[in-house]
Amino acid sequence: MAKGPRYKVPRRRRREGKTNYYKRYRMIVSGHPRFIVRKTLNYIWVQVATARPEGDVIIAAAHSNELRKRFGWKAGTCNTSAAYLTGLLAALRALEKGVEYAVPDIGLHRPVKGALVFAAIKAANDAGLKVPMGGEVAPSEERIRGEHIASYAKILRENGLLEKRFSRYLANGLQPEDLPSHFEEVKNKILEAYKR
Repeated sequence: MAKGPRYKVPRRRRREGKTNYYKRYRMIVSGHPRFIVRKTLNYIWVQVATARPEGDVIIAAAHSNELRKRFGWKAGTCNTSAAYLTGLLAALRALEKGVEYAVPDIGLHRPVKGALVFAAIKAANDAGLKVPMGGEVAPSEERIRGEHIASYAKILRENGLLEKRFSRYLANGLQPEDLPSHFEEVKNKILEAYKR
């Protein structure tokens, strides 16, 4: 660490690598709510929040584990399909609260084409919540529905490795080849729950 009388110690969350204060400042100055997408190893969080001097106020939120508990999702909770459904759920809740526009906040995640965070933002736009995003960075519809997983599972079934690679899917009662239809089923449940 640098020493000397002119050295300025960065803020704690910057030192820990949790917050980019320049980006946060730019989003807060815009005056619009933020569409926050955070990814962990097992889950995806999506929140719509506004900044206040005393701290952020969460307007609407969704967690990918809710997909299992409330809507019968049997696949993983940290894949592209789950990110889309979680973003859809959060966006529908935000629309109920009167939010029509939000600024995307992907935190410290790298903005890579087809990333999970963009699947959640695409879901928000599909739900009717305006969140600016370039069309070329969003994952394809086939990838969002999980067709790549279904085709991979077919290859593994031919080689006899399906039970080893997709043991959690099978334990939950879902054949990996049926993921696209299961995705549509859960998506329709979410839309029915919020009458869209």
